[in-house]
Amino acid sequence: MALPVNIEKLIKGTVVETERIEFKKGWNPEAVIHTMCAFANDINNLGGGYIVIGVDEEDGSPILPPAGLQKNQLDAIQKKLVELSNKIQPTYFAVSEPTKVQGQYVFVLYCPGGDNRPYKAPVSLSVKMRGHANWIRRYNSTVRADDQETQQLHELAAKIPFDDRINHQASLNDLKLSLIKEFLQEIDSPLFEQADDISFTELCRQMQIVKGPVENLKPVNVGLLLFNDEPDQFFPGAKIEVIIYQDEVGDRFSEKVFTGPIHKQLTRALEYLETNVIREEVMKVEGKAQANRFYNYPYAAIEEVLANAVYHRSYELRNTIEVNVRLDQIEVLSFPGPLPPVDNKTLQKERIVARNYRNRRIGDFLKELQLTEGRSTGFPKIYDTMEKNGSPEPKFETDDDQYYFLATLPVHDRLKEQAQAGAQAGAQVQKYDLNKTEKAILAYLDKGPSSRSDIINHLGSGSRSGYFKETLKGLLEDELIAYTHPDSPTHPDQKYKITDVGKQQIT
Repeated sequence: MALPVNIEKLIKGTVVETERIEFKKGWNPEAVIHTMCAFANDINNLGGGYIVIGVDEEDGSPILPPAGLQKNQLDAIQKKLVELSNKIQPTYFAVSEPTKVQGQYVFVLYCPGGDNRPYKAPVSLSVKMRGHANWIRRYNSTVRADDQETQQLHELAAKIPFDDRINHQASLNDLKLSLIKEFLQEIDSPLFEQADDISFTELCRQMQIVKGPVENLKPVNVGLLLFNDEPDQFFPGAKIEVIIYQDEVGDRFSEKVFTGPIHKQLTRALEYLETNVIREEVMKVEGKAQANRFYNYPYAAIEEVLANAVYHRSYELRNTIEVNVRLDQIEVLSFPGPLPPVDNKTLQKERIVARNYRNRRIGDFLKELQLTEGRSTGFPKIYDTMEKNGSPEPKFETDDDQYYFLATLPVHDRLKEQAQAGAQAGAQVQKYDLNKTEKAILAYLDKGPSSRSDIINHLGSGSRSGYFKETLKGLLEDELIAYTHPDSPTHPDQKYKITDVGKQQIT
């Protein structure tokens, strides 16, 4: 049974955190059943974990190439796993896949967090020792739960994370095969090659995006959020709104709303910000041949902040994610605030260690797409990229009731005065006497950058391309539009985009 993850990337630790992977050089049934039970209990709501058999480790890191297993061991392990699964109370089955890595056979077990925790496993498989115990993961180790941790497991029993709950308002038909296959292909999962050879139901089961009995199989919320074209029909707040302000008081602005699968919302919103907001500045230094280059906002910081909002927000609420691009800063607002014990005081630290996660499954999918960092590494990355760009420090805040989470990225200091001056000039922006065609071009580009041929085709005037060439040239000279690659007019992906002055002509 193929797993919905690239196994080589998994082993190297680029897909999930190392504490969610346990490497075992050889087959040890007792150690395996204890770790299966620990991942099933998922005491930190991280989404369970993986057991990789046939790979040795040193200080938590895999030793490659793998030690490997004998081919004739694979079937024996499969059969023994059925026996082990029935020894766990309540019964728990992991998803398994024997495969080859660097020419050696390895056996991978995916153990998602279970719905029926707490789970117990035998203390020993020896007939001389009896009794069961709760097993948990403590950092990178599998250990017996103490009394306090056992109590915590019981408290968690009724708390299945929202993204992993069954959605009784939806049906299997609401999951789209095309979106699932696109995702599997993008992460280079071996399950992509099998997607056409197994039933859609089995594919969804292996993806862990459906639950329930065969006669009443239902999608879980994470499946609908990623693999439905309109998740906002189930979760009205599942949108990203980007508002770009042209003045300090907020009277003049442009707004764009991104809908669709949440990972696609994220990538499209980032592309929009990269095209319409981020710009590189070159400042020559007297006496030096090499100029200083910096950005008004580093892309990596925006990417991490927005991905963090998609990952950690609540999809039970109707509030959307708001991205407000102001003259001197970008604000990303999401609801609600972080889960306790993280509070406003904690948010002032560069590194935050959180033990509770609102959307463990969403996080896994975003990490596989490399759209977010591993646990506890996002904040340091934001601070680091802002510092390397020469930007002021980012700011993170919530209120006393943790109703909201606000991340603020200040504009580069050297551009702050320039932005404010531009706003004052914009208040008295020149109005151009435009003809019908010029207005139509600006209105079309206001929806997003486009090539010259796309503009001509949209306006239905392909036979007058010479006229359009002169029209575009005039709009460029008046700085109503600009090239997306201004330093390379012959760039193969060259497009036109509307400028702030251009926007003022159509508002």
